[in-house]
Formats: sequence, structure tokens, C-alpha cells
Amino acid sequence: MNRLAIVTSHPIQYYAPVFQRLAQKNPDIKVFYTWGEESIKKYDPDFKKAIEWDIPLLEGYSYEFLENTAPRPGTSHFRGIVNPSAVKAIHQFNPDAILVYGWSWQSHLQIIRHFSGKIPIWFRGDSTCMDTLPWHKNLVRLILLHWIYRHVHIAFYVGTENKKYYRRFGLKHEQLRFAPHAIDNSRYGIDYSAQANDLRRRLQIPPGGILLLFAGKFEAKKDPVILLKAFERLQKTNVYLLFVGNGE
Repeated sequence: MNRLAIVTSHPIQYYAPVFQRLAQKNPDIKVFYTWGEESIKKYDPDFKKAIEWDIPLLEGYSYEFLENTAPRPGTSHFRGIVNPSAVKAIHQFNPDAILVYGWSWQSHLQIIRHFSGKIPIWFRGDSTCMDTLPWHKNLVRLILLHWIYRHVHIAFYVGTENKKYYRRFGLKHEQLRFAPHAIDNSRYGIDYSAQANDLRRRLQIPPGGILLLFAGKFEAKKDPVILLKAFERLQKTNVYLLFVGNGE
């Protein structure tokens, strides 16, 4: 396997280090961003401001922003990503395989369908079957996803429930590869123990105290309140809960 095309919506802080590491091992990869160049400074309606990450998202690998002609660009709906030039751009790169992140946008599904049977389609997502749906919606999902995953040669699963999801919708065991969510170990492997101890002192957390940390957006779908309720029921004097984030 020499040339790998990667199709994903926009630069993300936890994917960029993966692409950089892949490019170190195989320089002949190229990432195609489908949301468009404006996604670099994406307006977050919950934070009510444009978000710009403080780590390099576009360094160390080859990439191209595809023109997105969707009237209402975004990842929240199927027609939010429309790239008339996507197929041509990928053909020009002439990859030996395509790794697609997510199928639920018009352009991504078009790419999967167009290249199916021509070159291997690799797929990554983290969906599960843990949600409860009415029987008729389950039936529609069963038919739709069986059809979509017929086009996939290999799928990368992040955990047990994600693997069950792929098996339920038609992928065979030999088509699945374990690829858990990753972090940049070089960034998080730095010894911050001095800073951590200083912060614990300022928060009045004793050396033997157990600290539970919620770091993320305060919004209903992440449900930080359920963690707070569980903590209240715990009733342990040596356990502390810290929320770090912003939002609703």
C-alpha cells in the first residue's frame, strides 16, 4: 500500500497528530478536507464564538481543502457537505486506498459509492447500537447501513460496541481492524506533576485525595449533570469532582 487518500470533514485537534505520524511513516498520503477552508475557524453556537485551536492542525502532512458548495455548510445535516470536485481531486491523486471518516454527508457517501469496486474503501467511525429506536426506524437503519457498508473493504473500530455495530450491519470479522481513539503521547507525556500538585494545593485537595475531572462542553448531550448526581451519591470524603469547560 503506497498512496493513501484520507477523506474527513475538517481539521480536528485529535486527528491531526495521527495524520502527521502517518505521513512520517509514509509520506505519500493526502488528506482531503470536505467542509471547506472556512472550517479552520469554526463558529461554535454553544460557545458563541469562533474556535481556533492552539496546536498546529495543518503541519506535517499533505492536504487539500475541497470547495464546499452546500447552501448551508456544516456537519449537522446530510447536505451540509457537497463537493462537486471531490471525485476528480481524488482521481488526480491516484490513491491505492481511501480512508473515509463518516458516511452521513452527501459528498462522503458519493465518494464511497464512486470508488467502491475500483480501489479499497477503508472506513472509520465510532457509532454504536446502544441507542433505542422505534422498530420502523430500526428497520430503515438496518437496510440503509447494510447497503452502505457493502461498499466498505475494511472498517476500523474503536471499541467493543463499535465492533458490534459493524458486525450487525454486515461487515465480517476479517474486515475489521482495531484502531482505538488516540492521543498525542509526546504532548501528554510531559511531566506536569509540579503544576498538578500546585493546582491541587490551590483547590485545597489533599495529596491522597482522588480527583475526578470532567473536561468538555457543558451541554445536554454530554450530560455533565449525571456525573454530578453520581458524585453526590458516592458520599466519599476523599473524592473530589472538578468541572472544566464552558457552554450552556
